[in-house]
Amino acid sequence: MYSEYYVNNEFVEVFNAHFNENNLPNQLKHGARLVGRWMIPIDETTTEIFAIWEYDSYEDYVEIENNVRSDEAHVQRVKEWYEQQGGRDYVFKNYLLEVRNEQLETTLSK
Repeated sequence: MYSEYYVNNEFVEVFNAHFNENNLPNQLKHGARLVGRWMIPIDETTTEIFAIWEYDSYEDYVEIENNVRSDEAHVQRVKEWYEQQGGRDYVFKNYLLEVRNEQLETTLSK
């Protein structure tokens, strides 16, 4: 799985801290495996941040995501984080310019 975010530069530090403090521990707790997470400047105002996650199957990804999203303590932490940043709508309007999650398929022979 490939996750990609185009982030307003002024928000990169806050966004990365949220990932490391909230999202990553919860993903790992439920069985997700992070291959890596990187960022690259796009221009003077925008940075691309992307991560590659490994799952045994698409079905495992769906199950893990369902578990992540139904973890009440995690959901509350995320809700509070958004509120601290001005609200979910505000964050998506002003800081997260584009968000994509894509399934990757190998090109290697099995």
